[in-house]
Amino acid sequence: MSTVRPRASLLLLAYLAFVSLGLPDGLIGVGWPSIRADFGVPTEAVGLVLTAGTAGYLTSSVLAGFTLARLGVGWLLAGSTLLASLALTGYALTPGLVLMVGCALVLGLGSGAIDSGLNAYAAGAFGPRHMNWMHAFFGLGVALGPLIMTGALSAGLSWRWGYGLVAGAQLALAAAFALTVRAWRDRAPAREPAAGEAAVAPPTATRVRETLRLPAVWLGASAFAVYVAIEVAAGLWAFLLLTEGRGLGAAVAGVCVSGYWGSLFVGRVVQGVVAERLGAAVVLRGSLVGMAVGAVLVALPAPAWVAVAGLFVVGFAAAPVFPLLTLTTAERVGAAHADRTIGLQIAAAGLGGALVPAGIGVLLGNTSVELLGPALVVLALGLIVLHAASSRRPAPTLR
Repeated sequence: MSTVRPRASLLLLAYLAFVSLGLPDGLIGVGWPSIRADFGVPTEAVGLVLTAGTAGYLTSSVLAGFTLARLGVGWLLAGSTLLASLALTGYALTPGLVLMVGCALVLGLGSGAIDSGLNAYAAGAFGPRHMNWMHAFFGLGVALGPLIMTGALSAGLSWRWGYGLVAGAQLALAAAFALTVRAWRDRAPAREPAAGEAAVAPPTATRVRETLRLPAVWLGASAFAVYVAIEVAAGLWAFLLLTEGRGLGAAVAGVCVSGYWGSLFVGRVVQGVVAERLGAAVVLRGSLVGMAVGAVLVALPAPAWVAVAGLFVVGFAAAPVFPLLTLTTAERVGAAHADRTIGLQIAAAGLGGALVPAGIGVLLGNTSVELLGPALVVLALGLIVLHAASSRRPAPTLR
């Protein structure tokens, strides 16, 4: 894979954009009790907001991958960030739940396009280190969100101020994207044409159908869905396993779950450098095996510290998987299909992260919390198989 040295200004904007993607996720967790009280709705009404946001995210992730070549990544990012800013402003001003649900849909549309567009750009222009670091900044955004909302509430302000502050930051970021539209056009191809091979032509309607016919596209999308399912399910249900299954106190278990998410952040920072030195393929294979080993440790009928160690292994090993799978998309499907495929992969990731952990929750509720570990093992092994199958598919040569 051939890449160019990215401009520092574009790297900074990419990092800030991924911080902005994580901020709303962190805001709602702290802000919802106040929001629920203001609107007079039950606690479970948050599901309507989250469902609307997910629907918008999935829709725009797919569409962004298919329209990126026509619209251009700069305008896509500027428009999508502006859309997210308007949605967050709507959150801050909304008089009731119905309008908030509508704003959540709009926020999902903006966020999905930002995620898909930036990943598609970075896959061709960034190396393994910056790709991993970009995704690490998403985790930073998720961590900052609760701090912003907590700060607003602690100062005696309404929860609306938390969303208003983030909306203002998004508006500034949209302006920055608009001012750098030309700079975003300079993207190196994800793969240099081989000797005697024609340069990749711009995508056409015919090639859209060709993209959808490629088995590697759907195998790769399935791999993304399974990966995010593992990441989310481990973080979502680990507290239940550690408290009810392994006898840890709530405070200690909470710290351990925070450590799991922290291991993802640290892993992306550290393994971004390692992947640049050893190669994305080597680190990716090792990470997939590491996830399976960590899942086995969680599944063992052993003391709590073994399960905690397994969670940390899963988190650290999983850290570079999403960015490196994105980075190597063109190697699996061909450069001409990469942008569209990345959009499908981002959408599949969102779907897998929503449905599979919910299904695991039903399983645990009707059987035993001890089945979390075996479920993670099955998913980790399935991910290895999916990645191996998609990687064996030769990238098509366009004539």
